[in-house]
Amino acid sequence: MARIVMKFGGTSMAGIERIRNVANRVKREVDAGHEVAVVVSAMAGDTDRLVNFCREASALHDPAEYDAVVASGEQVTSGLLAITLQAIGVPARSWLGWQLPIRTSDAHSVARILGIETDLILQSMRGGAVAVIPGFQGVTSGGRVTTLGRGGSDTSAVAVAAALKADRCDIYTDVEGVYTTDPRIVPRARKLEKVTYEEMLELASVGAKVLQTRSVELAMKEKVRVQVLSSFTDATGTLVVDEDEVVEQQLITGVAYNRNEAKITAVAVPDRPGAVASLFGPLADANINVDMIVQNIAHETGDTDVTFTVPRTDLPKTLDVLGKAHPNIGYERLITDDNVAKISVVGVGMKSHAGVAQTMFTALGGRGINIQAITTSEIKISVLIAEEYTELAVRVLHTAYGLDAESEG
Repeated sequence: MARIVMKFGGTSMAGIERIRNVANRVKREVDAGHEVAVVVSAMAGDTDRLVNFCREASALHDPAEYDAVVASGEQVTSGLLAITLQAIGVPARSWLGWQLPIRTSDAHSVARILGIETDLILQSMRGGAVAVIPGFQGVTSGGRVTTLGRGGSDTSAVAVAAALKADRCDIYTDVEGVYTTDPRIVPRARKLEKVTYEEMLELASVGAKVLQTRSVELAMKEKVRVQVLSSFTDATGTLVVDEDEVVEQQLITGVAYNRNEAKITAVAVPDRPGAVASLFGPLADANINVDMIVQNIAHETGDTDVTFTVPRTDLPKTLDVLGKAHPNIGYERLITDDNVAKISVVGVGMKSHAGVAQTMFTALGGRGINIQAITTSEIKISVLIAEEYTELAVRVLHTAYGLDAESEG
């Protein structure tokens, strides 16, 4: 007998028929003799609808009341799944974030989980009942409902699995696992049997949307075995595990892309100590995430150009912040370009192999794709290119690193 946490996303919970499908999958695990807890998202589109209600009510809405509203989507699906399970003979009970409780920080709409009390839920599970838990929510020390930020149900599921010391956390989505790249762009993309925490974290951070970044960070920290599966087929999924469990490591595991990028060049920034800090300090204070940074060689005039990227959605805010900070920075002007994309190759094999970057640069150069900026980590190389070349770059790199599945027949 195993203890399993099953998490179902919004598309899996989109309507009673799909909730019945989820209930049957849960029943299958219960019938196999496992102890089961289920974490659910709101129905697809419901959270967006609730967020828009808050914005319509007031552009400057109270974050605590915002959380009270948007957390209700998961409350609905957790209750409906419990009812559906009961209807097919599976004992079940829903447990809201404040009932367990799931303790969080006071940062409404972006709260972080501090701890989960498990006595009541374990007592219920040992009695044979399935625990159904709404994802994405918790409660402050003062008793106010909080939410964890978009995609937070994945984090809830991993946190519950860690607290329950579950044998596995199964994340059910609308895809059959983690692929070497987006199959919509590369039909010959391959589904991975296993991927390491490090690789999944890098892939999630650079654009792969299978798992939310914070959930992977937590899984890696707590050593929670995660499996990505489809709600709609019985295909074998992808295990996200420790590097020691991956027997044969690929040089490159996957190619990811992110179109939510904007490039900014600050022209003629004074070339003196502290100048770059005066540029990026105000952005950090405004909670704007800066990704790629390229500082050019200093000009004879005593200044330099600094190029960096921010999320495209933060471009207006970035320009406003830098405009106000202009007297302290002293740049000549700002040049922006939001028609760019970030392409990344990820693989733990990079740690022990040379020439990975050269393969990337040669492959892109051979197709006339200009590289505008580069950033690296121990297991990742990312480049910035013109957005119009996104799909071509993904296909070219997928082939260059030998990731294409073999043709059938």
